[in-house]
Amino acid sequence: MRKITVFDTTLRDGEQAPGCTMNTREKLEFAKQLERLGVDVIEAGFPVASPDDFEAVSTIAREVRECTVAALCRCVQNDIDTAARALKEAAHPRLHVFIATSDLHLEVKLNITRQQALEKIRECVTYARSLCEDVEFSGEDATRSDREFLLECCNLAVDCGATTINIPDTVGYDTPEEMYDLIRYIRDNLHQKEKVRLSVHCHNDLGMAVANSLAALRAGADQVEGTINGIGERAGNAALEEVIMAIHTRGDTLGMETGINTRQIYRTSKLISTIIGAKIPANKPVVGRNAFSHEAGIHQHGVLKNPLTYEIMSPATIGIYESDLVLGKHSGRHAFEERVEELGYQLSGEALERAFKRFLDLADRKKSVTNKDIEAIVAGLGYALPETYRLHSFVVNSGTVISATAVVKLLKNGEEMEHVARGDGPVDAAYKAIERITKTGCQLVSYNIHAVTEGEDALGEVVVKLRKDGNNVTGRGISTDIFEASIKAYLNAVNKVVG
Repeated sequence: MRKITVFDTTLRDGEQAPGCTMNTREKLEFAKQLERLGVDVIEAGFPVASPDDFEAVSTIAREVRECTVAALCRCVQNDIDTAARALKEAAHPRLHVFIATSDLHLEVKLNITRQQALEKIRECVTYARSLCEDVEFSGEDATRSDREFLLECCNLAVDCGATTINIPDTVGYDTPEEMYDLIRYIRDNLHQKEKVRLSVHCHNDLGMAVANSLAALRAGADQVEGTINGIGERAGNAALEEVIMAIHTRGDTLGMETGINTRQIYRTSKLISTIIGAKIPANKPVVGRNAFSHEAGIHQHGVLKNPLTYEIMSPATIGIYESDLVLGKHSGRHAFEERVEELGYQLSGEALERAFKRFLDLADRKKSVTNKDIEAIVAGLGYALPETYRLHSFVVNSGTVISATAVVKLLKNGEEMEHVARGDGPVDAAYKAIERITKTGCQLVSYNIHAVTEGEDALGEVVVKLRKDGNNVTGRGISTDIFEASIKAYLNAVNKVVG
C-alpha cells in the first residue's frame, strides 16, 4: 500500500468562502481536532494577509506538535519573511510558496512574462529554502497552463530546493482523464522525482474535485489537498472526508492508504459545521444525515438482514456511535463522561464540568437525552468565551391581534439590564431589545433554526450571523425552547463582538 499524505487547507482556502470566517480561538480548536483526526499537514493560513491571520498561524504553530504546520506565501520576499516568523515556534514548519503559471494569469493578473515568472520562482523558492527545510511550490492555475512551461516551473522549483510540488486545479476546470494525464506527465519528467513529493489541489466548480483528486493519486501524486466538508471559494474544494473514505473503502483497488483516524471524521465535520454556522446537507456523502438512512422498503429489508447490502461502510467507521442506551437526569457523571468519550470527544477539567452541567439542565427538560443531544451540547461548548452579557430572563408576547413584544433582562458584571421592544415577530423583538441594551450596532445577516433531535421535546439549534464593521460573526444557541435558543445564539455572537 502506498501511503498518501493528507494536507488540510480548511483554515486557509476553506476560510476564503463567504461566511466561513473564523477567529483565532476557533481556528486553534479546529486545528487541534485535525491533529486528532491524523492529517499530515495543516495549512493554518496566509500570514501576510492580516494581523489576525498572522496571529492564528503563530498560535497553531505553537500549539500543534504532531502535524506539519504550513503557511501560504506569494513569490514575494516580504510574504516569505512574514510566514517564516509566524512559523518560528512550529515543531514541523512548511513554507508554501505559489505563483501563477498560466498565460492568462501571468498577463492579466500579474502583468509579467514567463521569463519574469521563472526569475521570481528561482529567487523566492531559493530564499524560502534558506529559511525552512520543508518548502512546497504551487503553480496557480496549473491545469490551464502550458504543460511544458508548467513542467519548467516545477523543475526549477525542485532545483532551488522545493520538497513538494503541488499542481492546483484552481478553477475546477479539468476532467479526471485530463488530470490523470497531467500528473503522469509531471511525475514522469520531474527532477529528483524519487525525493520530491507530488501533490494535487482540486476545486469543485464542475463537481469533479474528488474524482480529479483520486485520478491524480492514481497517476502518481503522493499528497492530496482539500478541506473538511469541501468548503472553500466558489463551489469549494475537494472534500477530504470523501477522498479519505474512498481510499479507505477501495484501498485494495487503489493500492493506497492514509494515516487518518477515520473514527474522528464525523466529529471533525460536525465541528467545522458548528464553528462557521453552515449546516451539513442531508445528502452530503459520508457525513450527511441521509448517508446511512434507508427509506425504500426493499433497502430497509436488505439492511436489516445484512448492512452490506446497501452500506459500503459502517457508521461506526467514521465515528457515528449507535447505541439504544439513553441517558436521563438520574444518569451519573461517570455514565455521561463515558458516552462523551464513545462519541469521539475529548473533554477534561472545566470543559467537562460545563458539558455535564448543560446535560443536567437538558435532562430536567427532556425525558431522555440522546447521542445527538450530547453532540449538540459538546459542540456548543467551543472555547471558554467570556460572557460579557448573560441571559437572565425573557418574556415574549405575540399573536394575530397584538404587536410582537419582548422584554429581555441581561446580566453584565452582576448588574441587571432590561429593555423592551416591538418587532415583526417575537424573535425580531427580542433581538431589538438586546441591541438596545448592548448597543453594538450589529446587523443581522442570517438566521437559521433546525431540530437537533426528534419528538415534541426536541432540542432546537439556532445559528445567526451578525455583521459588524464589515466582518461576519457567527453565534449559536441550543435549547428545547426555540425563543431561548434564538436569544442565546444572538448573545453568543454579541459576546464574540465585544470580547
